[in-house]
Amino acid sequence: MSSTAAAASHGTRNYVIVTLAYWGFTLTDGALRMLVLLHFFRLGYSPFTLAFLFLLYEAAGIAANLIGGWLATRFGIARMLAVGLITQILGFLLLSAVSPEWGAALSVAWVVVAQGICGVAKDLTKTASKSAIKLTAGEASRRLFKWVAFFTGSKNAMKGAGFFLGGALLEALGFRGALWAMATALALVLAGVVLSLPPLMGKAKASKSAKELFAKNQGINLLAAARVFLFGARDVWFVVGLPVFLYASGWTFTMVGGFLALWTIGYGAIQASAPALVRRSEDGLSAEVPAARAWSLALATVPAALAMMTLAGVPRADVFVPIGLCVFGVLFAVNSAVHSYLVLAYAGSEKAAEDVGFYYAANAAGRFGGILLSGLLYGWGGLTACLAGAGAMLTVCWVFTLALPSRQTHAGVA
Repeated sequence: MSSTAAAASHGTRNYVIVTLAYWGFTLTDGALRMLVLLHFFRLGYSPFTLAFLFLLYEAAGIAANLIGGWLATRFGIARMLAVGLITQILGFLLLSAVSPEWGAALSVAWVVVAQGICGVAKDLTKTASKSAIKLTAGEASRRLFKWVAFFTGSKNAMKGAGFFLGGALLEALGFRGALWAMATALALVLAGVVLSLPPLMGKAKASKSAKELFAKNQGINLLAAARVFLFGARDVWFVVGLPVFLYASGWTFTMVGGFLALWTIGYGAIQASAPALVRRSEDGLSAEVPAARAWSLALATVPAALAMMTLAGVPRADVFVPIGLCVFGVLFAVNSAVHSYLVLAYAGSEKAAEDVGFYYAANAAGRFGGILLSGLLYGWGGLTACLAGAGAMLTVCWVFTLALPSRQTHAGVA
């Protein structure tokens, strides 16, 4: 076997290991969201309080992505993946300590802190995992797009399955038992990572100053700005607005959780197939950047149209809104896949983890803003306000994509 073939085989092996590890992490992370949402809604918490429970989870991810990218470059991607898994296990154990005998203030504070730890874990793990794709795929843009799309799409499908798992575990084992079971499962995943991946994989010379760390190229800066509004536009209706609206419209917990799970699984499946829906170019950018612009504009029209329909009082909003949001899911999945590919295409090979960390810090900032607005806008104007907010955010996202460069501006190529 030639050295090139051996390197490709080794890269594929590591890609598979990282993907399987992240599947295990994402399955439990999706279950955690449903556990917390359903358990505390059942205890009588308001929509805004439910949103507040997730705020530190998202806010912590902003710093975790930035620092995690630097640490993965400094100490190796595999080591940071292991640290992310250990941190998630710690978060589960802390969350399981919540007692029904505690007062509401103490319970909320404890859950917010434990969720913050889980938010750090998620983004450390995600930054390390997605950086590994850049490393294992090499310099082939076609393979990079396929691997990114499959990784991201399958990850989101696992998150959807996690929604089902969370509801099932809550029903079968209760809140504390479910968290212990998930911590045990992640310990097994952690053992597999430690035993299977080279600990120094992806280790390189890290940035020596904050100025160097934040000195990203134009493509990554613009994509990061677009990502803030792309994911804010999803979470502004997804996290609190839609579940509360559907439940208030007569849907059961099972129906609400089932729809969110199926939406997420379908979204993941579309993401994985995105390479077949987007025209490719030899340089990896000249066709993909225009595609990002076109798909962003199409996506912005969907929540705007749904907001106008609900404002007009169209009957059975609990039916046509979920259908419309399935269309949103298809367009959103392709947008997300194209963006996830482009950040790795723009990223330099030597410090890919830092570039990815910076980009996903913006992703976390968008989710944070979306979650906060979801509770505020729903309390102010119901689901109509949430959908209008999503349309406005996506319009800004589209404006940023108009400025994306369509060719490489640094030595690293996709």
